[in-house]
Amino acid sequence: MAGPITVLVRALILGVALMLAGPAAALDVEEEFVLGQGVAASPLRILSTTDVSAARPFLEAFHGANPDVPIRYTVASTISAYDAIAREKLSFDLVISSAMDLQMKLANDGHARPIPDSAELDAVPRTARWRDLIVGISVEPVVIVARSDAFAADEVPHTRRELIDRLREDPERFRGRVGTYDPATSGAGYLFASQDAAFGSTFWRLAEVIGRLDARLYCCSGEMINDLADGKLLVAYNLVGSYSRARAAEDPRLLVIEPDDFTLQLLRTALVPQSAANPDAAVRMLNFLLSDAGIAAINVVPGQISVMSAPSGRLGASRTIRLDPGLLANLDRIRKDDFLREWTAAMVQP
Repeated sequence: MAGPITVLVRALILGVALMLAGPAAALDVEEEFVLGQGVAASPLRILSTTDVSAARPFLEAFHGANPDVPIRYTVASTISAYDAIAREKLSFDLVISSAMDLQMKLANDGHARPIPDSAELDAVPRTARWRDLIVGISVEPVVIVARSDAFAADEVPHTRRELIDRLREDPERFRGRVGTYDPATSGAGYLFASQDAAFGSTFWRLAEVIGRLDARLYCCSGEMINDLADGKLLVAYNLVGSYSRARAAEDPRLLVIEPDDFTLQLLRTALVPQSAANPDAAVRMLNFLLSDAGIAAINVVPGQISVMSAPSGRLGASRTIRLDPGLLANLDRIRKDDFLREWTAAMVQP
């Protein structure tokens, strides 16, 4: 008979399947930030998966240079943001997301407008663009974050194999205190997990180890970082580097680790949806983000670097997730269901 945890995980997977196949639900807004409320012009409406704290520098820099353009910045989860455009056709002018595969699907399915040529756009590396529909704006590592007291100074894990060894050496210490994204409910979490499995041979071994330790599964990096700071977690795996480094800069109890075996690098990408009411303002924002002023505003956030700057990560260890139609393969229903079944088997063990 299935235990309560097994039933819960199966229910989560079923819920995602119904959400992708069934009618659209209302957008679940996590945060909103408004600039220029008194401006009479139509606002630039941005739908993003990037927290306000990480986006605020470039939003304020753009508004300072373009005071005639009011901004309404809405934060939602990766899956909710995808549904808002693909299913609900909500009138957002710019979509910024860390879920590269879902952005690719939006563009491939005809939900993105062509972005007009500009000097700024032409300067973007070809690896950070897909046709004239998607453009990368920043490169960010996917990292491990641990509390500074989780490991002895000479035993801090710097590879996935070392992390497996440390967790196995003291299972009771780490039981219930290891966290990671839930790929069944998080678009970014599924992207990171599926890419991690494709790049390395240790992903499923690590998944089985943390499953035996009753890992906590999360929707987003922010909640994991909060639980690390509160001491509920000792280690969190596959977090977004910008959020992690920003918090670690303020909290010495947090240690950010870019694994030496390989560190995934995600492209935070942007597109202009077909449903945009103010596409001209969206293009102005994109060109600003690729300009010197925009690059400086992006780079001010720790762990986040503009695609126009030097490559992120350490030479030889970085594995940048490719922005190409290959991302769509992991969204195939059968392939995704197989991945989630294997994930569930790793998380829920006898």
